Amino acid sequence: MNGAAERSQLPFARPNVLELAPLYEVLRREAPITPVTTPAGDPAWLVTRFDEVRELLGDKRLGRSHPEPERASRITTAAVQEGPSGDYATEEADHTRMRRLLTPAFSARRMVMLSDHVRHLVDDCIDRLTAERAAAPDGVVDLHAGLAFPVPVAVICRLLGAPESDREYFSALSGRMADYAIGDEAERAREEFNQYMTTLAEAKRARPGEDVISDLVRAQSADADFDYDEMIRLCVGLLFAGHETTVNRIGLGTLFLLTRPGQWRALSADPAGRVNATVEEIMRLGAPGDLGLLRYAHTDVDVAGVTIRCGDAVILSVNSANRDAAAYRDAETFDPDRPERNHLGFGHGPHFCIGASLARTELRIVFTALAERLPGLRLAKDVDELEVRTTLTGGVSELPVTW
Repeated sequence: MNGAAERSQLPFARPNVLELAPLYEVLRREAPITPVTTPAGDPAWLVTRFDEVRELLGDKRLGRSHPEPERASRITTAAVQEGPSGDYATEEADHTRMRRLLTPAFSARRMVMLSDHVRHLVDDCIDRLTAERAAAPDGVVDLHAGLAFPVPVAVICRLLGAPESDREYFSALSGRMADYAIGDEAERAREEFNQYMTTLAEAKRARPGEDVISDLVRAQSADADFDYDEMIRLCVGLLFAGHETTVNRIGLGTLFLLTRPGQWRALSADPAGRVNATVEEIMRLGAPGDLGLLRYAHTDVDVAGVTIRCGDAVILSVNSANRDAAAYRDAETFDPDRPERNHLGFGHGPHFCIGASLARTELRIVFTALAERLPGLRLAKDVDELEVRTTLTGGVSELPVTW
């Protein structure tokens, strides 16, 4: 890999939470696969163009494991996607088992069955926000604390079988795990989260329910190749990703719509007809984190005139790929009416997000309800004034609104 003097330093500074660093556009045009230095100080390849990101997401020569984990480049000092994960010798088999176990729980049919529950949760949140606004001297409420956070948490808790009463606790652990500015504290948070999940898994073993964690506990007991620690990591990952990503997309989607009044008016005028396309555009443009998806080359890979050597770290910038002018007309414009419907917001290939149906269900219901019930919704702060989270998953920690 090229010397450190030739590598750009990640993360690149971005103008605000809705825009990416201008450097990404330059890299897509001039160096779509470029050597960079990670926030942890190690070398990696950054892939920025749609075609190459999509190709490498589906390339089985790249994986999340590493043949020599102790020598692998580290991405950050966070405890989420900071380095290699899984067993190099069994990664593909382990991943196949995980998909087989989880697909029924996250199926489109199961999501349809959850829809009424999600709408009830959203309506309750809007009712509380309405009462809170009426009592607030300035008429301002926090949509993040009042809806964007509690709805995804309640949904994933019901699906997994985690106590919703623990939401503040495991959300705080999630935030610490994903924080690359707190050093060893991130690792301590992961250890604490593992301990929490171990306690919950053993409670499910004693009294199983109709939920995903109970299913995984039963599967691990019946399969000698399904390692116990792997099961715990999987449960932690599901609880972490199952609320963090959707919380952020609700926040970013709200910002995109409310900073573009014409799009908000169009959605409010026809929620049922426009919500699906609006959600897909939120998934395309919503860029909560500043890095990308981490992979390691399991063999030498030649792509776009560059040779990625076995063991090299590769950061696939989905954020940049989804704004590639070669793939999208007016790529930086938020436009639910655009003709291009494909995006990489849920990944691609064998690691396509297993929770895509769940996220789409939640986002469609949230934005339909907001458009129907609060058509006069508007931001109470400028985007540049909002507090942005310094974690791998990014997003905002507040969303003051009124109507």
